[in-house]
Amino acid sequence: MKLAIFGATGRVGGEIVRLALQDGHEVIALVRTPTKLKNFGHITILQGNVFNEEDIENTVIGADVVISALGTDRSTTLSEGIPHIISTMKKHHIKRIVTIGTAGILDSRTEPGKFRFQSSESKQKLTFAAEEHAKVYKMLAESNVDWTIVCPTYLPDGEAIGKYRIEKNKLPLNGEKITVGDTAKFAYEECFKQQFLYTRVGLAY
Repeated sequence: MKLAIFGATGRVGGEIVRLALQDGHEVIALVRTPTKLKNFGHITILQGNVFNEEDIENTVIGADVVISALGTDRSTTLSEGIPHIISTMKKHHIKRIVTIGTAGILDSRTEPGKFRFQSSESKQKLTFAAEEHAKVYKMLAESNVDWTIVCPTYLPDGEAIGKYRIEKNKLPLNGEKITVGDTAKFAYEECFKQQFLYTRVGLAY
């Protein structure tokens, strides 16, 4: 299959690239700094950014799946880039997208109707990143693409263990962390399994 990946130089995005190439898939990655990404396997590395619709179009044309591991990076890159990705997917009749979000945009258990980042469940004092991810969730929910948002809690570096808990739209009870490896592996596999369409998925050990 052909996978278009945004955010490929990040921790989760880089691991998704590695998994895809390991399995023999073709990868096209749009990055600002190509030297940050190793060129191995069936990968095409394009230099550009998600503010440029032509760059996005060159990345997603012919793709079977789009993966966004874009971060917020203290900017509006995420919320400004995703609308371009969605519109380009629609233009080229690409249906499937898996994105990496944050546990902050899962539903609060204690305060129904609120996101976790809006409730007492969240330990984060700064909410900018969660607000950016919440905007993306609303955009995807209003689109007609086949979306899944993978929402890990605290995300330390580490390899995939393979044993973790999953819950639709909520963080598994008392979930405290999950490694980059397990987050990337779940997101990568969900591209093909499509078990959580139109859903935010909470991940934690």
